[in-house]
Amino acid sequence: MPTKEHSLQVDDILGFDLANPPEGFADNPFPYYDALLAAAPVLPQPDGSVLISRHKDLDRIYRDTTLFSSDKKAAFGPKFGVGSPLYEHHTTSLVFSDPPLHSRVRRIMTSALSPRAISRMEPGLIAAVDRLLDAMAGRAQVDLIEDFAASIPIQIIGNLLDVPEDERAPLRDWSLAILGALEPSLSPEEMSRGHLAVEAFREYLKGLVARRRAKPGDPESDVLTRLIAHEKGAVGAEGLSEIELIQNCIFILNAGHETTTNLIGNALALLQDHPDQRARLLAEPDLIKTTIEEVLRFRSPNQLGNRETTAMVEIGGVTIGRGCNLHLLIGAANRDPEVFTDPMRFDIARKPNRHLAFAGGPHVCVGLTLARLEGKIALERFLARFPDYQILPTRQKGGRLRFRGYASLPARLRPLGRDE
Repeated sequence: MPTKEHSLQVDDILGFDLANPPEGFADNPFPYYDALLAAAPVLPQPDGSVLISRHKDLDRIYRDTTLFSSDKKAAFGPKFGVGSPLYEHHTTSLVFSDPPLHSRVRRIMTSALSPRAISRMEPGLIAAVDRLLDAMAGRAQVDLIEDFAASIPIQIIGNLLDVPEDERAPLRDWSLAILGALEPSLSPEEMSRGHLAVEAFREYLKGLVARRRAKPGDPESDVLTRLIAHEKGAVGAEGLSEIELIQNCIFILNAGHETTTNLIGNALALLQDHPDQRARLLAEPDLIKTTIEEVLRFRSPNQLGNRETTAMVEIGGVTIGRGCNLHLLIGAANRDPEVFTDPMRFDIARKPNRHLAFAGGPHVCVGLTLARLEGKIALERFLARFPDYQILPTRQKGGRLRFRGYASLPARLRPLGRDE
């Protein structure tokens, strides 16, 4: 497969099909992104959908909720089957809904993730990260995904809904199966795994909700108690139905898992692969915030988004009909040379950095401040403890198109003052 910039022919790009991508695309989509930006930033697909690559086009689409809908009932009906577990989940959750449901759930989430609320989470986040670092310290080899990156969001999001510690074990596998079903194409096994995960998650949450109704938590810190307080019957006709309540709890538990895991894992891998930037961060730790932003741009945890047109529209000189599914190539937009100087360079001090890793407009990620905080604390405390870590050659990529990260990052840890 191509490994150099501009090594793809125009005909190769004009025939690019996201539902049937070329071999190797999942491992390294970036040459294709660059070629799409250069030759076909608006590319119709064989199934009638359209790929959108340019930063300015994504920015416009995110901001215009009149012409571009987040509601995915039309797209997900044929994919999942109307009324199926995956269809019910992905057409009811916050990210794939329009007002009024989106407005109601987002208002609750925004109040629960206020700057004051997130500030209260910080000591617990630091303690959780330090416990993971302590557990890894004496081991000859660790997996930076399983032993570190993936464990952090499970604890933080679990805390948001006050899921008991001893009940959190299945959460990550359920999350991976449900989010994995958002890939452009699925095997029957992947589809079945997603449906089963929604069913298992739904049954678990019904029990948790019943317990919380009987014994409410502190609404200042417990998002589930907040959501229950906004059920229909509690606050009138504009409240959440039971299905909306359950499915948005699943969304909350899913939303921060894979993306935050990928953010932390990608940061550690990128610093390993760019030793000059790693040395600079160790010498200038105040660059931690811009480092997180550059990781979000350079290897965005979420590579793809979607919208549906509500009327005929023109994008980049291409006329697109009503009801068309748009694939928003976030990973490509974050490499757009019209916006980013030398976009193929990983630069931890990059400013400005107008990346779209958290989308934009009214649907900008509601948990972006928490995700940034998790990434910052995880990375700065890990580097302070293990500045000489070495990722081994046996790393395994996640293999997904929508979510970019690692399935495994085996590593040796060499903390300060210890010779190995």
